[in-house]
Amino acid sequence: MQSGITPRDKDYNQWYLDVIQAAKLADHSPVKGCMVIRPNGYALWENIQQILDSMFKDTGHVNAYFPLLIPESFMKKEAEHVEGFAPECAVVTHGGGSRLEEPLYIRPTSETIIWSMYKKWISSHRDLPILINQWANVVRWEMRTRLFLRTTEFLWQEGHTAHATEEEAEAETRQMLQVYRRLAEDYLAIPVIEGLKSEKEKFAGAVRTYCIEAMMQDHRALQAGTSHNLGQNFAKAFDVTFQDESGQRQLVWATSWGVSTRLIGAVIMTHSDDRGLVLPPRIAATKVVVVPIPGKKTDPSAINSEAQKLSQELELGRSVIVDDRPNLSPGRKYHHWENRGIPIRIELGPRDLENNQAVIVRRDTGEKSFVPRAELKAKVIDVLEDIQKNLFERAKAMREEFTFNVDDQASFIEKLNQPGGFLNAHWCGETECELRIQNETKATIRCIPLDAKEEKGKCPFCGKDSRQRVVFSKAY
Repeated sequence: MQSGITPRDKDYNQWYLDVIQAAKLADHSPVKGCMVIRPNGYALWENIQQILDSMFKDTGHVNAYFPLLIPESFMKKEAEHVEGFAPECAVVTHGGGSRLEEPLYIRPTSETIIWSMYKKWISSHRDLPILINQWANVVRWEMRTRLFLRTTEFLWQEGHTAHATEEEAEAETRQMLQVYRRLAEDYLAIPVIEGLKSEKEKFAGAVRTYCIEAMMQDHRALQAGTSHNLGQNFAKAFDVTFQDESGQRQLVWATSWGVSTRLIGAVIMTHSDDRGLVLPPRIAATKVVVVPIPGKKTDPSAINSEAQKLSQELELGRSVIVDDRPNLSPGRKYHHWENRGIPIRIELGPRDLENNQAVIVRRDTGEKSFVPRAELKAKVIDVLEDIQKNLFERAKAMREEFTFNVDDQASFIEKLNQPGGFLNAHWCGETECELRIQNETKATIRCIPLDAKEEKGKCPFCGKDSRQRVVFSKAY
């Protein structure tokens, strides 16, 4: 049966949009650049949210909520911050039929409004640390948008913490990077590189930005999460101080960190195929679909009833559904659930009833296996775990295949253009050279890997000395 999905090797961008459409994950909204997240897509975000929220609370964080509207004067207090975000900001100038005395920014991020509150809440070392996370929406006026990956409005979480010492802030920044790595690798089945952003690529207002970088199937990079050590920049801007144990006033140290609904785009582009969406079982809302197949001489209600009984035997609650819709052929049902990425399909026909068995079909490989009914529950659990592992290993193998060490300009450009991927290359450390490379090749420094070994070399573009390799790639 034709999937109606453009093959990846024909038009990758259209393939991506076709998968989203076929799986009913999202749609374009009447407001240009925004998206409507449909129930199938929102279910993925809910599961990611629940996983992360549990991780946050396990590390001592709590949730709060701050206003969507931020006074213009707040945005302007931290110069680097407002300069970095000004081109992307949406500004409210009128309310209640009148011009506002002060324009209000629709939050592109919440550092400024949160630190205005931290000034009220922090006076002593006993008030620290503050470990707050917010689940919210933000608006960044993007010129070129793509569903999930880059939209004018999107959903995210943003953590904002306050600390008494630089060491505590740095430890927090690194800890949250590890939380994001665990989410990506253990749940989304996406292998990532942990690294430090260059000065040019770091968050506006940060001292250091750490990130996790993933490779998509078209060999481009996608930034999957960031964690920022903000130093004392926002404490200075909002005059947030505390009295330390010796009675001295000190500026507070800060961090912020976040991931967004672009993770759903990352899952799509890492795992899906030309038949549609492929989902890691640990984030799939529906993990198993049971398809009863009535025979010509079989009462449909009897086999449908047996399918319902089988679904209960699996003891997977709402993550198992039975597709007993009449007037739809089994083939159409298979196609429907393949489009939506359901990890396991169980087929149950008259012969299976006779043999006291069922047929398990894996979405990741298409492999079929006949399983005795008594062993089905244990087998489903094993297969779900194997699919999760296989998706991660498959993505990791692709990343390794398309990661190259390059030492000269010609090799850099050749590998970048064909086949693309991650280029481990020396870099002199100068922003001017980084800009030159980006302008000439469209590649950016994705990160300076945290596990990079010191290695003397020459920058392939300017010839200056380098102490280690960094990761270059074209990126989303």
